[in-house]
Amino acid sequence: MIASDLDGTLLRRDGTLSSRTLRALRSAESAGAEIVLVTARPPRFVDRLAEAAGLTGTAVCSNGALVYDIGTRTVVSSRVLAVTVAQRVATALAAVLPEVGFALETGNQILYEPAYRLRLSEDIDAELPVGSLADLWLTDVPVTKLLAWSDRIDADTLLAAARQGVGLAGSEVQFTHSGGHGLLEISAFGVTKAGTLAELCAGRGIDATEVIAFGDMPNDLTVLDWAGTGYAMGNAHPAVLAAVPSHTVSNEEDGVAHVLERLFGPPTAP
Repeated sequence: MIASDLDGTLLRRDGTLSSRTLRALRSAESAGAEIVLVTARPPRFVDRLAEAAGLTGTAVCSNGALVYDIGTRTVVSSRVLAVTVAQRVATALAAVLPEVGFALETGNQILYEPAYRLRLSEDIDAELPVGSLADLWLTDVPVTKLLAWSDRIDADTLLAAARQGVGLAGSEVQFTHSGGHGLLEISAFGVTKAGTLAELCAGRGIDATEVIAFGDMPNDLTVLDWAGTGYAMGNAHPAVLAAVPSHTVSNEEDGVAHVLERLFGPPTAP
C-alpha cells in the first residue's frame, strides 16, 4: 500500500497533481500497490481532486475521522466528535487563548462563529455562518473536527498551548495541525491518520511493513511512524524532518514520484 498525504506532499503548491506524479501512482497500481489518500481534508475536497485527476479508490479523510470511497462518494466509516465534547474543549481553550475563533467541520460543511474569520476559496460553497459561538453548539449534524483559528498565533504555538493548557478536557480529544496558518485541528480522542489506516490495512490483510507512507506536517507523524517505510517531504515541517529518517525531495519537485519510480520502475503513460 502507498499511503500519501495531499497538501504539501502529493499535490504541488497550487493544489494540482503533476502528470509525473500521476504516472508514478498508476505505475505503482499496475504493479499491485493500492493507493490510499490520507489527508486532513474533507471528502468534498477529495471529490474535486478525483474529478480533476481521475483518481479512484479509498481516502482516509479529516485526519482519520472518515474512511471514504472515492468512486461511490460514500463514507464507509466514521469516528465523530461529540458536540458536547467540542464545546467543553472550546471553552477550555478560549480560557487560555481568548482571541481564538471556532468552527465545526462536518465533512460536507464548515459551520463557523463570528470570531472564526479564516476563509478558503475552495470552501466558499461549504461555509455556513452562525450568529454566535453559542449557536455553534446547537447543530445536530455529525462533527468530524473542531477547528480553532487565530490570525495572530501560529499553528505550532496553538498546538503547544492546547496540549499544555486545556487540562482534563484535552483527554477527550486529539490535537494536531496540518500547517494551516493559525489553525488547530481537534478530533475525537484516539482519532489519528495512523489509527484509521491501520484498521483499513487490517481489513485488507496488509501489514504495516507493507505500507509506504508520505507526509509533511505534524498530523502525518503518526502514519510516518506506523508505516513500514515513511518518507518526509523535503519541504516538511522541521519536526517531521527531525523525526523521520527517510526523506525525499519537495512536493514541487515531485518527491513522491521520485520514490515510486525508484521502487516500481519507469512510469507508464497516463
